[in-house]
Amino acid sequence: MNYSLLSASSVLGTIGSVLLAILILLAMITVHEFGHYIAGKIFKFKINEFAIGFGPAIYKHKKKNGEFFSIRCLPLGGYCAFEGEDGVEKEPAPDSFNAKKPWQRIIVLFAGAFMNYLFALLLIMISFFSYGQLMVMAGKVEVAEESVYNVYSLHDSDVILECEGKDIYLTSDLMEVLEGKKKGDLVSINVSRAEEEGRVRKTVQVMLRADAKFENLTRTDVLWDALGIAKTEDNSQYLVYSVSYKGFGFFETVGRSFIYSFRIGGTIFKVLGQLLTGNLGLSAFGGPVSTIKITSEVASRGVQSFLEIAAFIGVNLAVFNLLPIPALDGSKIVFTLIEWVRGKPVNRKVEAAIHAVGFILLIGFALLVDFLQLF
Repeated sequence: MNYSLLSASSVLGTIGSVLLAILILLAMITVHEFGHYIAGKIFKFKINEFAIGFGPAIYKHKKKNGEFFSIRCLPLGGYCAFEGEDGVEKEPAPDSFNAKKPWQRIIVLFAGAFMNYLFALLLIMISFFSYGQLMVMAGKVEVAEESVYNVYSLHDSDVILECEGKDIYLTSDLMEVLEGKKKGDLVSINVSRAEEEGRVRKTVQVMLRADAKFENLTRTDVLWDALGIAKTEDNSQYLVYSVSYKGFGFFETVGRSFIYSFRIGGTIFKVLGQLLTGNLGLSAFGGPVSTIKITSEVASRGVQSFLEIAAFIGVNLAVFNLLPIPALDGSKIVFTLIEWVRGKPVNRKVEAAIHAVGFILLIGFALLVDFLQLF
């Protein structure tokens, strides 16, 4: 066996996966900035430059209207530079950013996140129609002879569609529905079950085999124990899988695409809430290096995985950018709303300083969480 060829193939595969992850991130950032650009053009904002990537330019073109389009060497960013966006000029030109009406600026600031969401929603729909929705499947369920748990139990290969009357899109949905229930409680679960005539949807009663008390969203082990999911022989992992399920009609698939995108966005608030309450540590987060690593691993599994992780990043980027954190669009929207209500802006230099400090802190946080991943 030629191990050098195998090694080279492995290295090339890893490089390809990382490049794929970087491509996804670059595409999402470019879509975000393009949202700002389109809205800015609609309201006749003066735009100095639209850049893909950041750092030194490797390509730069000046358009007839004076705008620059550039491609820069570091593919993990991008920007749409509006005239006077820093807000420190004494007499802004009529078409500069801060000379425009507050409601117009709010729309321009919001447009980046909105474009991310629309693009992510499109990817979700393509994935759902082409491959089906990823659903939780109990690969193997623990069996104990003459146990009441086996009467009220999931079966091997059951695909979980609903729990207690609520549609299940993510594992966190199951955790939310079962939270607080005790060992021995009966729960109603709608499943797609493999039978001789094919898959059949049916509602079954499942008796929980452990208390459903989840400290945070990472405690999926508690969930699988409660549902009786079996482990591998070496106890290294639970035999539960994500499988593609296409048992929904056209309009239901469209509707589920919207709801799925909302559920992804809602997960961010759950995670932030658990971080603030101390139920989730910083080690559960990831910075740019961790994001590229995870994205490359998932995206390299196939087209559906590629679409899913790209959509996930798109929705997360949209929601995160609208949070009222200094340097993000959400914070800039807050300052613009304050100006709209007061009739005059917060001191522009003070606002610029707040955003600058916020940007430094965000970079520091990203580096910190990546550092924590090493331990």
